[in-house]
Amino acid sequence: MSNTISQLDYSSYISSFRAHLKQLFREEYDFNALSLNRDLPADFLAKIMEKKPLSVAIPEIHGGRGVHVKECLGVLSAASYESLALSLMFGINIALFLEPLAKYSNFPVQDRIFKQFLENNAMGGLMITEKAYGSDALNMKTSYQQLADTYKVKGEKHWQGLSGAADFWLVTARKQAENGDLSRDIDFFVTDNSKADQHIPMVERYDNLGLYAIPYGVNVIDIEVPAEQKLTPESTGIKLMLDMLHRSRLQFPGMGLGFIKRLLDESLQHCQQRIVSGSPLINIDSVKYQLARLQAAFTINSGMCAFSVKSSGIEHDLATMSIEANSLKALVTDLMQESAQISLQLAGANGYRLNHLAGRAVVDSRPFQIFEGSNEMLYSQIAEGILKLMKKAKETSLLAFFKSYSRTNIAFDYFKSQIDFNLDGGLNQRDLVTLGRMFARIICFQFVLEMEGFNAELVEITRQHMLMDLTMLNGQFLSKNHANPVVDYEENADWMSFVS
Repeated sequence: MSNTISQLDYSSYISSFRAHLKQLFREEYDFNALSLNRDLPADFLAKIMEKKPLSVAIPEIHGGRGVHVKECLGVLSAASYESLALSLMFGINIALFLEPLAKYSNFPVQDRIFKQFLENNAMGGLMITEKAYGSDALNMKTSYQQLADTYKVKGEKHWQGLSGAADFWLVTARKQAENGDLSRDIDFFVTDNSKADQHIPMVERYDNLGLYAIPYGVNVIDIEVPAEQKLTPESTGIKLMLDMLHRSRLQFPGMGLGFIKRLLDESLQHCQQRIVSGSPLINIDSVKYQLARLQAAFTINSGMCAFSVKSSGIEHDLATMSIEANSLKALVTDLMQESAQISLQLAGANGYRLNHLAGRAVVDSRPFQIFEGSNEMLYSQIAEGILKLMKKAKETSLLAFFKSYSRTNIAFDYFKSQIDFNLDGGLNQRDLVTLGRMFARIICFQFVLEMEGFNAELVEITRQHMLMDLTMLNGQFLSKNHANPVVDYEENADWMSFVS
């Protein structure tokens, strides 16, 4: 990497990177046309990488910019303003490969691999998910055996972003005992696809619904890696995985911010220019509501980024930060999808084209609510975490607990009526999910309030929308809907039988 990029001050670097992406996506290449094709053209990707965006996640001692969260989020945001798929590509590399490599691998391995990233634009990814287990990572069947000075790893993974394209992988596996049993703990191995005995082929490519720039598929693992390429956890491999996944979830707002801001900017411009019955679209009250909704999403997302910068650096152990990490990931991805739907609605018929910004946004943002933990699972975990803290504090009043809880002790005051009820266990999962949606909004609104000096009008817009959300969610929780599906539902269910 040239000294110019590594030594450039951050403000100059990110401004230059934004301008670089804008020229490539809107002037040099027709990205609207490219967005309909699988993968980014090699020459297009090479030009994107000229600015060495992944250098932000490489330590200075190895020639990078230093693994500063602010810079990582800035690169993710700049990328997602032009392409959510590109931002996710960077996010996979930064949070799921480079940062864990910088924290948990040994120096010679780091030096060799980081050099490939800086000099040859290498890419890396993470392999956890298996067909039969999905989010149940602790029951993965990929296994390893220790040989003399290597590890033999065998198994199958799928839905890894950059399948068949990444140069390096972090592969998760469980140790296999002599009797064939697999250990409870999980270990991580760095693989180099350029080495024949470490190569992981993609044996089937998926036709993913969106995010066309990123290849996904099935990967068969039958490799042998040197002992030095096993990551070294600070305690257990499970805690290493939690630290890594929580850090990744805390950096989702970087991808969300540029994406939502682009939708907001485009929607504002369209609604000011589009004339309906002699008047700009923005004069319609329901349109004002939708635009304000986008601005609330932008503001909440901004608060998340500010919190992430303070909390998610690799110097922190995030293994126990599940409430915060899950709140950011679940809420920002819900807001991304909602913002895309609003943008599509405001764009009208044109927005429904696959090569329209809003059309692509709806499809590309949808899987964010699923991968790295489905949002329903994460919301229920948020609620369970809060209930556990309440039990430890011997408190049943949610209002009283939020008044003292460090993540809500400022924001709770804005939503007293919506959280003035008792919780004492015995909740089903659907109620936990509803509570999690409520808790995430209050926690993340506090991150907004902690940004002293942030645009007061945007904060007020956001307060009103969070109040509305919490009022609706409170009603949903109190409704006690316990309806279950009827499996054999067709009996007496043909409407034609009830008319003459």
